[in-house]
Amino acid sequence: MRDLNDLNFFVAIVANGGFSAASRALGIPKSRISRRLAALESQLGVRLVERSTRRFNVTEVGQDVYRHAQAAVAETEAIEELVARLKADPQGLVRVSCPLDAERLLAGALPGFLERYPRLRVQLIVTNRRIDLIEEGIDVAIRVRDRLDTDANLQLKIIRRSASLLVASPAFVAARGQPGAPADVPAFPTISHTDRPGPDRWTLVNAADEEAVVVHEPRLSASSFPVLRRAAIGGTGIALLPESTCREALEEGRLVRVLPEWSTRQGIVHLVFTSRRGLLPSVRAVIDFAAEVLRSPAWLEVGR
Repeated sequence: MRDLNDLNFFVAIVANGGFSAASRALGIPKSRISRRLAALESQLGVRLVERSTRRFNVTEVGQDVYRHAQAAVAETEAIEELVARLKADPQGLVRVSCPLDAERLLAGALPGFLERYPRLRVQLIVTNRRIDLIEEGIDVAIRVRDRLDTDANLQLKIIRRSASLLVASPAFVAARGQPGAPADVPAFPTISHTDRPGPDRWTLVNAADEEAVVVHEPRLSASSFPVLRRAAIGGTGIALLPESTCREALEEGRLVRVLPEWSTRQGIVHLVFTSRRGLLPSVRAVIDFAAEVLRSPAWLEVGR
């Protein structure tokens, strides 16, 4: 069946007892309704209505088709009503993925957001694993990347940029000194954000855009920035931490910069979602919410 409108016309003809009455009910010329019914009969290869200047009669097969057509038209109307409701008010489930530790910031703002939209549900998937939005049914992903390497089928919303810094506690520096160049870092105990055993690699750049790769065996490694931050403050070693994670400790003097002229390239904090066209209000509301939270000064508190 190529055109559901033809079924709608047929239902109107039968329900109103003829072409003229259907024309008045639909506000469509009688000639058009007649043509569309003829097209439907041609597609089906059966006569649905016997008509003459004096008589209007629905055939036996027409009665059967009418019952199914009624159901189809009712379902179409239900779909249209459902979509209209979805477009009018954020509701239903939105699945969001975010990197580890970012969930703490979102968690603080989510209660107020959900109170604003009582029919909206949010599922938060917390992982540093790269998520395939389409394959895994994720509506919105929060990402921090050095490069925007997203699939062309996905849309991006860039929020901010943030680098990682080499830091250590003042007591550690006083007791052990600090490296004079990136090549000296492996001689010191290090703290690294990794869940893999063995050596880790830090890629650093300076203001002249010179690059240095530091290969080191971490004294402590973890996939949680708060753990690494506390270890650095406690004097365990030199850590490479996102600026947002260590800013407060640097301002308070609990951490100091090591090799302050070196850092990582700025990571791009951004949102990824499947499409701008036909975006449901629920997904749009979550995108706007996440963007607002990630732009706020509270983002600097992640990892406390």
